[in-house]
Amino acid sequence: MTWTEQKLGPVIGSEVTGVNLNNLNATLIDQLRERLAERMVLVIRDQQLDRDAHKAVARLFGTGKLHRHALNKARGGNDEEVYPVRTTGESKMTAGEGWHTDVSCDADPIAASLLYMHQAPAGGGGDTVYSSMVECYERLSKPIKALAEGLTAVHDGAFPYRQIYGIEPEPGQHFNRTIHPVVIRHPLTGKKLLWVNRGFTTRINGLSHVENRHMMELLFQHIESTLTAQCRVRWEERTLVIWDNVATQHHAVWDYFPNSRYAERISVVGPVLAQD
Repeated sequence: MTWTEQKLGPVIGSEVTGVNLNNLNATLIDQLRERLAERMVLVIRDQQLDRDAHKAVARLFGTGKLHRHALNKARGGNDEEVYPVRTTGESKMTAGEGWHTDVSCDADPIAASLLYMHQAPAGGGGDTVYSSMVECYERLSKPIKALAEGLTAVHDGAFPYRQIYGIEPEPGQHFNRTIHPVVIRHPLTGKKLLWVNRGFTTRINGLSHVENRHMMELLFQHIESTLTAQCRVRWEERTLVIWDNVATQHHAVWDYFPNSRYAERISVVGPVLAQD
């Protein structure tokens, strides 16, 4: 099989064909790592992946250590390394409906996430929109870049999970809370990028209440409105999407109610982030 790639947009995202992820070899592994670093989102359709194969692909990225989500059991998971993403006609909310970076509250956040679609919504819908935080940083004005680069922010897992979803962690577990720089360098590419998101970032340190509220909203709205940094992925069953969780944010569109959507996400832990 021959690797073929079609860009989803000039800045971010590629759809790949001619790939069978059950047959990993050195050449394919190098291509996956190289193209993910460059394009940040890879869409690979028509894959027959069981959980072992799904995990094998995930271990190619980051540290190779698979992430264990604090809410796995609360979300109906039966494998600590596989996070279920299920929405039905009875659901009161859906995971990922809002711009966010997966679990940025961790000290060593997820390097890459891999979502495999088992059931796409009947009648379509359920797309995911991705945005490049490298591009969003580059499109800030020089004065705002200079300001942002000297700041740190709090990322608190209790904010979305307890206050928005109304879910508590399992006994013996807790919601992580970590301070990260607002601007970081990507651990692989060295490119500067924004590292705040509406899902987990609760405050910017050192600012007054009013300054904090306006500075966060400035950055959030900049991220959400910079359409040139975005691509949109249309889901089909047996599609695997791999995204660089450090370099991107994403938003799952819930436009298919009351139809159902079911996927499984496996994520791999990355290195501790450092300020430039």
